[in-house]
Amino acid sequence: MWLSTKGRYAIRVMIELGLHEKHEKHEKGEVVSIKEISGNQDISPQYVEQLMVKLRKAGLVESIRGPAGGYRLAKKASLITAGDIVRILEDYIDPVFCIDPKISKKECGRASRCAARLLWKRVGEKMAEVLDSTTIDDLVRMDRELQVSK
Repeated sequence: MWLSTKGRYAIRVMIELGLHEKHEKHEKGEVVSIKEISGNQDISPQYVEQLMVKLRKAGLVESIRGPAGGYRLAKKASLITAGDIVRILEDYIDPVFCIDPKISKKECGRASRCAARLLWKRVGEKMAEVLDSTTIDDLVRMDRELQVSK
């Protein structure tokens, strides 16, 4: 899978929001402005806004309007996986087109006898497994560990 900047940046944006999550039972996380996300993650504000539109429509973030407005996670970071995010921003998750005929728009004539296709199918399954088992909470912990070790 060629992960585009959309998928890569969306993960970073969600980590940023996860860093502002509160851990009390019923409290929502802090609202983070586009400007703050942009500055902390070195992503243009316009790009962050484009990502937020898709993430909001998917129910992963919520927007707060007004002078102190911005975005926050719509649900706990421990309930949002990297796979959730990548599937929203990317058209497909398989490493090559021949794995899924819906992606390539045509069936490969070699599919039933192609060992390479079996390899790419296994690679795609492992990628999905890692993405689906890694939460934003996990990534926030990793981020904090990296900051401490600097």
